[in-house]
Amino acid sequence: MRHARSARGFFGAQAVISLLSTAAIVAFAWLITAGIVGAVDGTGTMGALLGVLTLVVVVRAAMVWATERISARAAARVGSQLRTALITAISARGSAWLDSQNSAQLTLTATRGLGALDAYFGRFLPQLVATIVTTPILVAIMWFQDLPTGITLIITLPLIPLFMILIGLATRAVQEKQWSTLQKLAVRFADTVQGLATLRIFGRAERAATNVETSSDEYGRATMKVLRVTFLSGFALELLSSLAVALIAVSVGLRLLSGDLDLSVGLFVLLLAPDAFLPLRQVGAQFHAATEGVQATRDVLDLLDEAAVAAPRTAAKRGGDLVLDDVRVTRGEHELAPVSFVADRGTITALGGASGSGKSSVFAALRGAAPFTGSCTFGGVSTAELDPSTWLAWAGQAPVLFAGTVASNVTLGSDADDAVVAWALRTAGASEISADAVIAADGSGLSGGQAQRVAVARALYRWRIGPADVIALDEPSSALDGDAEAALWAGLRQIADEGATVLLISHRPSAFALADAVVMMTEVHA
Repeated sequence: MRHARSARGFFGAQAVISLLSTAAIVAFAWLITAGIVGAVDGTGTMGALLGVLTLVVVVRAAMVWATERISARAAARVGSQLRTALITAISARGSAWLDSQNSAQLTLTATRGLGALDAYFGRFLPQLVATIVTTPILVAIMWFQDLPTGITLIITLPLIPLFMILIGLATRAVQEKQWSTLQKLAVRFADTVQGLATLRIFGRAERAATNVETSSDEYGRATMKVLRVTFLSGFALELLSSLAVALIAVSVGLRLLSGDLDLSVGLFVLLLAPDAFLPLRQVGAQFHAATEGVQATRDVLDLLDEAAVAAPRTAAKRGGDLVLDDVRVTRGEHELAPVSFVADRGTITALGGASGSGKSSVFAALRGAAPFTGSCTFGGVSTAELDPSTWLAWAGQAPVLFAGTVASNVTLGSDADDAVVAWALRTAGASEISADAVIAADGSGLSGGQAQRVAVARALYRWRIGPADVIALDEPSSALDGDAEAALWAGLRQIADEGATVLLISHRPSAFALADAVVMMTEVHA
């Protein structure tokens, strides 16, 4: 209700549908009763009665159709809203938090988990709303029509939710284990696929496949346990409600035989009795089908609630110098050597040093992916208080590209400007790459050097359209030949002269010759 506004309209619509369905149930029972009593007494007019009865049946069927349609649309909208809120919350938590999470587990929650909301919204919640609306109305009608039947209902109805609670407590651990096992399977499978080339080289591919198969079998066993519990609980609830309806039927029958109850009243309450129990029975029956969606939604809502209390980050003001003063980045249990420098607007600052000295860690600290001590400010404001997307454009050592066109990888969902895309590719030294070229996931279809330059073009595009003022490039020429590197350096010099602040990590002497300032970092040994 708080994180997905579509849920509010869904509950309101379901309440109205439940009221109309209840009216149809009562009308159906009354018409059937009137028809049978009239036939017994010989006073009924069956023609008109059948016409009205047909209309009631059509209304009841229409309510069932409306419930399914509204539930399906609500599930799709709420799932979309929760996924959007999830992405926003992950962004708010920052890169440091995301690096500590498993992407496969988050992906499973956002896809398969929230996809299970269809059962939750389509089956469970409509019956829950019907229980709140329909059951009390039918109990009240039956109470006023026949007091003994009303008393029987009041005594037997609470037994169903009581059994539901007991069954839920008994099966919670089984259902949570199933979801946990599925998450572990997804994580293991994703890790295995990602490292398959390495596993094959070291002769461990078959062992990894065996581990995935073991996890899959474990998930199968957990699923079968949930199914067994589902069937047993469904049987228990059906048996309990059937016995309760039978108890009412026996009571009504005995009083009809003794003449203590009128036929119209007895038949009317007897026809209503199954429908009084039906919503509760359906809630119990659909509870297990909705469990996976409930568990995934709980994980998402916990993350959203945590993100809600996180301190918001502000947008950086355009224009300003980047100042690092005694910045010490923490990586694991180690604190790297301090680094201090000032990157003025319109300059190129190169970070050099041996591998492991912490150059990439400095970039990670700038974008909020690594903790640090010391002072790091942009435009006089601490970068810890700024949203990195408002001042920093970054291209890492391993370019992350997505399936689609080169242009879509450059713009990343921003308003596409073909002229700026062409300029970014040209300035990155990638003018030979067509913006309309289609690539697969992870940049398949491009060489390593081309993928690097597309990632650089993405950072340049971000700077050109705003709001990023600082461009941080991590080893952008490591896969380039001399000519491609020279073209890239010329492009970086051009944008620096136009006012961009460029940070550059490189081991190439040509990068140091290009830079206006060089910062050499030293390695700290534990």
